[in-house]
Amino acid sequence: MSTEYDISAMQERWLPIWDQIKPFDSSRADDSRPKKYILDMFPYPSGDLHMGHAEAYALGDVVARYWLQRGYNVMHPIGWDAFGLPAENAAIKRGLDPRAWTLENIAQQKSSMRRYACSFDWDRVLQTCDPIYYRWNQWLFLQFYERGLAYRKNSNVNWCPSCQTVLANEQVVAGLCERCDSTVTKKALTQWYFKVTDYADRLLDDLDTLEGAWPAKVLTMQRNWIGRSIGANVDFEIEGRAAPISVFTTRPDTLYGATFMVVAVDSDLASELVMDAPSEIRTAFHSYHESVKQANDIERLATDREKTGLFIGRYAINPLNGERIPVWVSDYVLADYGTGAIMAVPAHDQRDLEFANAMKLPVRVVVQTDEDPVATGVATTGDGVMVNSGELNGLTKAAAIPRAIEILEKRGTGISSKNFRLRDWLISRQRYWGTPIPIIHCDACGEVPVPLDSLPVELPDSSGLDLQPKGTSPLGAATDWINVSCPKCQGPAKRDSDTMDTFVDSSWYFLRFLDPNSLTEPFSAEGAKKWAPVDQYVGGVTHAILHLLYARFFTKVLHDIGMVDFQEPFTRLLNQGMVLMNGSAMSKSRGNLVRLSEQLDEHGVDAIRLTMSFAGPPEDDIDWADVSPASSAKFLARAWRIAKDVDSDVKVDVTGGDVELRKQTHSFLRAFGESIEGFKFNVGVAKIMELTNSLRKAIDVGVGPKDPAVREGAEELAKALSLYAPYTAEEMWSLLGHEPSVALAGLRDVDESLLVQSEIVAIVQVNGKLRDKFSVPVDISEQELRTLALGSEAVKKIIGDSNVKNVIVRAPKLVNIATD
Repeated sequence: MSTEYDISAMQERWLPIWDQIKPFDSSRADDSRPKKYILDMFPYPSGDLHMGHAEAYALGDVVARYWLQRGYNVMHPIGWDAFGLPAENAAIKRGLDPRAWTLENIAQQKSSMRRYACSFDWDRVLQTCDPIYYRWNQWLFLQFYERGLAYRKNSNVNWCPSCQTVLANEQVVAGLCERCDSTVTKKALTQWYFKVTDYADRLLDDLDTLEGAWPAKVLTMQRNWIGRSIGANVDFEIEGRAAPISVFTTRPDTLYGATFMVVAVDSDLASELVMDAPSEIRTAFHSYHESVKQANDIERLATDREKTGLFIGRYAINPLNGERIPVWVSDYVLADYGTGAIMAVPAHDQRDLEFANAMKLPVRVVVQTDEDPVATGVATTGDGVMVNSGELNGLTKAAAIPRAIEILEKRGTGISSKNFRLRDWLISRQRYWGTPIPIIHCDACGEVPVPLDSLPVELPDSSGLDLQPKGTSPLGAATDWINVSCPKCQGPAKRDSDTMDTFVDSSWYFLRFLDPNSLTEPFSAEGAKKWAPVDQYVGGVTHAILHLLYARFFTKVLHDIGMVDFQEPFTRLLNQGMVLMNGSAMSKSRGNLVRLSEQLDEHGVDAIRLTMSFAGPPEDDIDWADVSPASSAKFLARAWRIAKDVDSDVKVDVTGGDVELRKQTHSFLRAFGESIEGFKFNVGVAKIMELTNSLRKAIDVGVGPKDPAVREGAEELAKALSLYAPYTAEEMWSLLGHEPSVALAGLRDVDESLLVQSEIVAIVQVNGKLRDKFSVPVDISEQELRTLALGSEAVKKIIGDSNVKNVIVRAPKLVNIATD
């Protein structure tokens, strides 16, 4: 071994040895250790690993390696979220096959992950683009379809004109496509959906079980996205229309203040209501409808957006007071919220008030407060007393809401109800690189599921297909693939040409790791009972809504089917921040891109991993301009020299070592464990540095390198450091005379007897000022401490001839003396 710290040599030496001994193999049948399932969010193979990956996998590895050191059998698998638009677009740009491009990137990332010394079980690997994986996507789709949880309907969907595909609501960020930042528009299409709204209540209520185990920010984001509202469905008769329009409202108590109705201009209801209108109204409506198509939902709901609309010549009847109110269409009401129609109460809803003012419509106050919305232009939404509201007059809001519902239900014009912001999950995508939807369309039989024994429906070869985005799936042009016989009648039929949203792939992948090569079931039922749910999930907060919500939905469906015995997929969740450079996200265009491969070449793997962990709390962003991997490398060399300098036999009895140094080691062990389990990984590094300093001092000017306590401290140092710097730690472990791997060595249990205090420092105050302090037994009595304090020479000098008025004793820490 080298006489100098050489991280490059360590990397070359230990990686093949780890490959041989497989310290992270979690599948041994005779393993009796308790189980832990640690999972990092799997990456998208869009190129080599970047700095964000370096942070995420460094932090996840700290958790996995810690539980290994605590004596657990840790399952820590890895895979690739391999389908999706980026691969398809990159392949189009380069003239390549998406599969070949994806597999090439996976190979590169796998090589980098191995170099980065992630503690992955390389026998538990998957990639979602393999037919052996997406076969079970299709199988699960058919289970959902059989239970009415997968269905097809025509509706206005989010459409990215650049990617030429639909997007789920969650994939529209500030009105833009999350992939390409193009402005998202609306388009009417027949698409496949998962009925996630059937699980809305459970998805919301079960968040309570995750309190304290998931970040509060994520729980809030999920609650807001699901958005349950309690209120009533109120039926408004429409003049000239046989059926009433049902409107959902959280404030049925304000019905007397409804002075007009607004219908979403892009809803089917609006089109129906203008069907028999005069030609000038129909013309104005179609013109207005076309203009609204250019705006996305985010823009339409913006608080500073100018209110526009059109009166369509129809009237509704208020079910409480019988008042005739005009029906308008506007863009500030969305077609997919409730029924696409609202009752407008301008005095008590700001958007309604702005619309009423713009269209010169009446405003009627029905909740009396200290403010006047007509005068101020600000709607009042707080509590007050009902006025101008018939039999509701004089009631408070809390009393008026149930009373209004009671009246509506008695008249048959309304019913207590609830509504959700959450919408069903649109899973159809008009692209090639995804899981084919296992449905066959037959003119005679309709929708026909592909027989289970015919799965997987594999993607056809992309050669010869035009993958350029054009609004319809490229699979439609694969004539030999799309034209099939109907499984029911054997007549001519066609496969569904759309592919699934890639969030389907990631909604259950954590279960596939239990047996990633199974040909007979999507995941091992026995493995699920043994390992699942995931004990610790690690990944970015960017997935707080989309991926986590869908994974929770899938888990609940699988529970109801009887395939798992739990209802939440991830017991604990840790989010990490981003890695920035000079305050901004890294990018070529900004000129601030830092390449991970170059950092690893310059500083070594361990220094980068240690820097990522030491930079701050995991959830905080790291600005690479503010950290120093070079300093991390220097520290690692200091720690390595500790092991090199130990000069006692490997079998020495450490209990015979220096007591004070042993106390420091065991105090470290307690604090280190608390730091890691509390996700204070940076504090854990600080504790390692403190122990390193103590050992250096003991070796150089203290008990010397032969003392058994030095060996004990150095061994625990190597074990703890293995969480952050595995190559250095393994080298230290070898220098200390042990066989690999340090990852399995096991942190020593804390010797509580070494941490028992026999003495403590007591302080003495005179008239509130510190005048003396001294060591006393921890079990000293109040009388003994009082006597010592009053007998102190320093105290007697201060008191002098003054009279002692009062002495307060709080043994064993404090004596407070008051004088005249």
